[in-house]
Amino acid sequence: MEGHQENQQFQPKKKDRTSLYIGIVVALLGVLIFLYYTNDKLQKEKELQQEQLNATLLQLDSIGSELDNKILTISQLGGEIDTLLLVKKQLESEKKELLTRQKQQRQLMVSLKDKVDGYQELLLAKDEEIEQLRKINEELLSENVELKTEKQELNQSIQEINKAKEELAEKVAFASRLKVEGLKVFAVNESGREREEEFRNRHIDKLKITFSVSENKVAPIEGKDILVRIVAPDGNVIFDVTKGSGSFIYEGREQFYSAKQEILYDKSSQEVTVFYDKGSEYEEGQYQIEVYTDDYQMGKGKFVVK
Repeated sequence: MEGHQENQQFQPKKKDRTSLYIGIVVALLGVLIFLYYTNDKLQKEKELQQEQLNATLLQLDSIGSELDNKILTISQLGGEIDTLLLVKKQLESEKKELLTRQKQQRQLMVSLKDKVDGYQELLLAKDEEIEQLRKINEELLSENVELKTEKQELNQSIQEINKAKEELAEKVAFASRLKVEGLKVFAVNESGREREEEFRNRHIDKLKITFSVSENKVAPIEGKDILVRIVAPDGNVIFDVTKGSGSFIYEGREQFYSAKQEILYDKSSQEVTVFYDKGSEYEEGQYQIEVYTDDYQMGKGKFVVK
């Protein structure tokens, strides 16, 4: 018994490690909880940062679109767009920097937020400029319409004046036309004897046509070519170039004349005599005598060959 008790006294006591293990487990749980909350916080911050980044990019895109609209509108209205083009270029550069430099996003976002406010103020200022330009353009358009209206009225007045001048010129030209009075036709034989109005072929060596050009105070003093047409009963004009015949334009058509006489007209009544050598035999019937000058007929008469 004594030996057994001595053995029990000399055996070492076993240490109780339960509390140590519990402490280690608690510590591990604390570390895990700390890591979980830290990771969750970082994740939330990252998501928030990403949301802010996306919102900033959307805002920059919106500002970019507004800048494009403003640039187009101001350009169409004739305003200055150089400043806006520089701002647009800078904005695009900063968007690219925001997307490519992930490590500096937070700092850049803070800086861009202030610039976004500046951009918005700039857009508001440009809105005012656009409104002013629109008012200026509306005023210019109104002035242009008034000028066009005045021009149209002036052109209409000028047209009316020109028309009145043309009508007056036509009236003066018509009033200045010369007229033939007392036209007579004589057959002159070889001995110089004259027969009037009705005669035979044997009595005709030449035709003598006399008339007076009446007084006209409106007509100018100038030289006139008096053209005489002798029209046969068949409607053909007696025509011989060797005897001084020729052609002229009347009412847009070429006409032949039998004889021509030049006179100096001085506004007063003037007697004119025109001779035409017989040439070939005249057929029997009634002949017409037509007298022209310039582009109008002065008068006419007739004679008969029996």
